[in-house]
Amino acid sequence: MKIAFIGLGNMGAPMAANLAKAGHTVTGFDVAGATAEGVAQAGSGPEAVAEAEVVITMLPNGAILRSVADEIIPAMAPGAVLLDCSTVDVDSARAVADQAAAAGLGALDAPVSGGIGGAAGGTLTFMVGGSEEAFAKAKPLFDIMGQKAVHCGPSGNGQAAKICNNMILGVTMIATCEAFALADKLGLSREAMFDVVSTSSGSSWSMNTYCPAPGVGPTSPADNGYKPGFAAELMLKDLGLSQQAAETADADTPMGQRALELYRSFVEDEGGKGRDFSAMLPRFSDRSRG
Repeated sequence: MKIAFIGLGNMGAPMAANLAKAGHTVTGFDVAGATAEGVAQAGSGPEAVAEAEVVITMLPNGAILRSVADEIIPAMAPGAVLLDCSTVDVDSARAVADQAAAAGLGALDAPVSGGIGGAAGGTLTFMVGGSEEAFAKAKPLFDIMGQKAVHCGPSGNGQAAKICNNMILGVTMIATCEAFALADKLGLSREAMFDVVSTSSGSSWSMNTYCPAPGVGPTSPADNGYKPGFAAELMLKDLGLSQQAAETADADTPMGQRALELYRSFVEDEGGKGRDFSAMLPRFSDRSRG
């Protein structure tokens, strides 16, 4: 398949490289001049997409996605599919899908879970919105770049699934870190805390798989000085998207709103930028109730 890949950053480059390694013809473009192994370089976005059957984008936010879409959609071949793997607001995803449909193109919003390691290892999970026809065309590519692709319904639903999932993740990580900090102050060892909670009603992915306490449970960023597997500023971005969507949908999400406020303070005022989102644990450990 002829594929164009726009956005060859930390996530996009290994995803594009995996597609090239699997035998697809991949042409890439990145405004910063980034490259990917096995991927031919185009001089512009429109040049990259001109003959592609599927155009994949991995971009920082909705405003940039809309700008790139304005550039590349007129240059795409009739019947091609625009597959956006960025995490953006639902409104931008749906607007770009409508723009693609008006140009006779397929469109999918397919944000990912799994981070840089998942992108490199081809083990990402894709949450996909768009038509069944476009999903079927892209399915072989999902199978190369990831281990699972879930079709969540019409355009925008992939983004909806991603932000709802990450709102849960942000809230449960905060609760897990609070509980460890409380256990410390009550004289309960972290190992005992983990052994009880990980097999009891308080268990969660944040506790069992990505434990924020170093030396406890499976290896996690806590065991590497909280160097980011998923950076706190990315969690802040996703929580912001969840609350933007909640406002649009008139949904009451007080825990999501509070998680957004805590991560904003952590990232902007408390040295959390550049640290893993689980570094909330030392943040709570260092604080008193007042």
